[in-house]
Amino acid sequence: MFHYDRGLFLTAPGVAVDIPRRQPCGFISHAHRDHMGRHEFALATPETLQLYRYIFPGRRPAQEMPYGKTIEWNGARLTAHPAGHCLGSAMLLAEIDGTRLLYTGDYKLGPSATCECAELPNADILIMECTFGNPRRPRVPREAAIDQLLDRVRATLQRGATPVIYAYPLGKSQEVTRILTSNGFGVVQNRKAYAISEIYKACGVELGHIERLDARRLPGHAVILPPQKHVSSTPLAKRKVETFAVTGWAAFPEAESRLGVDHAIPLSDHADYDELLSTVHRVQPEEVYCTHGPKSFAKELTAAGFRAAPLTAQRQLWLV
Repeated sequence: MFHYDRGLFLTAPGVAVDIPRRQPCGFISHAHRDHMGRHEFALATPETLQLYRYIFPGRRPAQEMPYGKTIEWNGARLTAHPAGHCLGSAMLLAEIDGTRLLYTGDYKLGPSATCECAELPNADILIMECTFGNPRRPRVPREAAIDQLLDRVRATLQRGATPVIYAYPLGKSQEVTRILTSNGFGVVQNRKAYAISEIYKACGVELGHIERLDARRLPGHAVILPPQKHVSSTPLAKRKVETFAVTGWAAFPEAESRLGVDHAIPLSDHADYDELLSTVHRVQPEEVYCTHGPKSFAKELTAAGFRAAPLTAQRQLWLV
């Protein structure tokens, strides 16, 4: 039904899944660069295709897969379900010869300010992203992380400093922006995040009032920058700033020093350990394959009575 060859492939229908190198046909779960390539033909949700064509300009032949609408593809029935990760993010349900396979891609359960909540259909085979499959990672509820973000941004502004929030241009920038604007904070974004936010708004996602970054708009605003952007190369160079990292990795102790910021906020767009376990129990698969996380998580699922294994380059799988 599927095989692994430096990435996941649905064998019979000939669909590459989240492979960042060019393929004849590729399903794109969401528009982060490590999950998509310049494919000859792409399958994705309408929102992901808008982002895909922005990131990879030019003619990009594709078929839209709106959530919940099944398409027929080379003998397979393919359906996209919301993944809760970012705008347009989707799980892929593939039905082939009576077997149902669910590929989660990057996902999280629970609410989001900027995308639809994840849906989990039942499946015989589950291929799941397990980034936070470590039970020792401290769990911080979303509400507590949001309160922490708002309190620290407010305190930073009261100290006469500018909050500089490092966030990926696609997904986390828009999530943080919406949280801040809905709580009365002004937000400016760098050029790339602002362009992607315009796509969000064109897709009907309300982000509140945002402006592009320039020196005239800084006082009293929070600033969104990509993680690799240094303050010294922006209009912030001569201003007093306090830096923020907004990431699930901030839940670990001493996160500020490890991430090189003044404040680390544990707001994640990936499923935490409890959500990963909940996913398996809700999908009720006969087999589970784990990607992107610790191999120990598959062992823990096995101990809990599931047939589970890591799906890696070292484990070439050809399954029927």
